[in-house]
Amino acid sequence: VQLQAFGGGLAQAGGSLRLSCAASGRTSRIFITGWFRQAPGKEREFVANIRRDITRAHYADFVKGRFIISKDNAKNTVYLQMNSLQSEDTAVYYCATAHFIGSAYYNRSSSFASWGQGTQVTVSS
Repeated sequence: VQLQAFGGGLAQAGGSLRLSCAASGRTSRIFITGWFRQAPGKEREFVANIRRDITRAHYADFVKGRFIISKDNAKNTVYLQMNSLQSEDTAVYYCATAHFIGSAYYNRSSSFASWGQGTQVTVSS
């Protein structure tokens, strides 16, 4: 599976951005798609994920109520709508996919085999 993430850019605090993650290749093997982010000097952290077969999503506590993950299986694309952006959201955002994994591993970056190239999100205060 090959992934391409795009949609990042510069936003003001309180503003919005929408990221997209387009998958190609053996997309039928995708079980779950996740978004992770990494800020300078910090470790990569889980943001949100969504399974391909059901709609229910999972979010990190720090984005609940602000970010929304969604999907379009026909387009093999997963979106991350980011609202009420804060300066702390500044990071490189990565999308990743995994084959079947147990729910205990949904938010672990080590569980995801395929990664996109990352897209920079910068929020100015």
